Amino acid sequence: MPEFSAALALERPDEAALVDGARSLGWAEVDSVLNRVANGVLAASLGDGDRVSVFAENAAETALAHLGALLGGASTVPVNFHLTAPEAAYILSDSGTRLLFVGPETAERGVAAAREAGVGTVVGWGGPMPDGVVPWREWLAAADDTDPPLGLRPRPNLLYTSGTTGRPKGTELPPTMFAGGDTIAEHLEALRGARFVDYGPHLVVGPMYHTGPLSGMRILVAGTPSVILGRFDAEATLSVIETHRTRSAVMVPTHFIRLLALPEEVRSRYDVSSMEYVAHTGAKCPDEVKRAMIDWWGPVFLEAYGASEVGTTCSIDSHEWLAHPGSVGRADPPFEALVIGEDGEELPPGREGRLYFRDSTGRGVVYHNDPEKSAAAHIAPGVFTLGEMARMDSDGYVYITDRFSDMVVSGGVNLYPAEAENVLIEHPAVADVACIGVPDDEMGERLHALVVRSTAGASSSAVTDGGGADGSPDGDELIGWCRERLSAFKCPRSVEFVDDLGRNTMGKVSRRALRAPYWRDARG
Repeated sequence: MPEFSAALALERPDEAALVDGARSLGWAEVDSVLNRVANGVLAASLGDGDRVSVFAENAAETALAHLGALLGGASTVPVNFHLTAPEAAYILSDSGTRLLFVGPETAERGVAAAREAGVGTVVGWGGPMPDGVVPWREWLAAADDTDPPLGLRPRPNLLYTSGTTGRPKGTELPPTMFAGGDTIAEHLEALRGARFVDYGPHLVVGPMYHTGPLSGMRILVAGTPSVILGRFDAEATLSVIETHRTRSAVMVPTHFIRLLALPEEVRSRYDVSSMEYVAHTGAKCPDEVKRAMIDWWGPVFLEAYGASEVGTTCSIDSHEWLAHPGSVGRADPPFEALVIGEDGEELPPGREGRLYFRDSTGRGVVYHNDPEKSAAAHIAPGVFTLGEMARMDSDGYVYITDRFSDMVVSGGVNLYPAEAENVLIEHPAVADVACIGVPDDEMGERLHALVVRSTAGASSSAVTDGGGADGSPDGDELIGWCRERLSAFKCPRSVEFVDDLGRNTMGKVSRRALRAPYWRDARG
């Protein structure tokens, strides 16, 4: 066995190494499965540019597929399990995937996507599988249970973020998020120094196609037990914390909002005192939510502000945050925060401008197989933005004030309006459309569509109007049209009909101007 699990199997034979809602695996069983996955990946003879994709909801197998492939020297691609077959097929093709893992909820879409992308092998778990899928247990049984070689080069995940032009962009897990090492042996040793390792049982709350939960799950191979939740349920999360005495997790503000929404008698029913370290990411946490969670769980939170492309650019722990409420923290090395004015000048403390970061390594943002997009993400070598407005105080603490890019962050998920707009404009009754982010109590933002009807005489109205008198569509019909063609999470949750989008003479729309009334009302 690899050293980490061989020793633990002997030292803690009765310890649950990996738990999900269906089963509990000890270290010896985890070791056997990881060996077989690693050797199965090696037997697939993947080339240096080939990858393994995992298109599945949270489960023990999802984690083991990712980790076993890592030990087999492969780069894995976490595919959002909400995607349609054509959306998933694009990622499989663009990433160079040659082996695909699917769960019961994604098996049919996975087979269709694999067929379209030319992926030769699909392996699936969780009950009867459609034609074209090799059952997980059969695939494992055919692989060796011997130790895989530890001299292989570890390869980072390839992550996909939603695209500004309707196509997602691939980016390798950045060096700030990947333990590195020249060999798998060195990588495993480096993982033992990961921030979560010292805290004991780790709770995987978010879906493992997100960077945070994916990185947290990885510490299993450093000897830290993991408890994996399926789709988020607030009370079930509290129950799991109490039952398994988990001590760390990665969460997003929407998780906090849903936990705080539980009745007090439910919240007080569970002991969450074991939690010692909770990193939260995805979007800036509302101040009142952050304070309420600190009051409830204690000062155990670390806010990590950043993006999949670069990792954490700023961070702030609970004690710092209480002294600097509202801040997302100071820049973490190798990053330096810059606030830039309209004329490109660096602004002094207290002035609002566009927030940029300088990467002292010179790397910045790098997109897979797309040097043009990589270059376009920078205003100078290694200087990039995540699309937000901010001010910075004299101590270097950053305060996010607004967005200037098109991107909408809803429940920690990045959404680009172009994807929904490109679908909605194809509706015969839509003359023009712009999607924007508007305030949402639970998700932070939600995608809202402003639609100009193509039929004359229709007055401005909200989604509940039942359509125009001339038979033009209502909001529900347009949302349904979008959901037939895109994953539901990429579609607007509300529609408003307007007479004009205020496009300028060049045909461009100012999303900031369109957003302003909604956010002004929300902020009073």
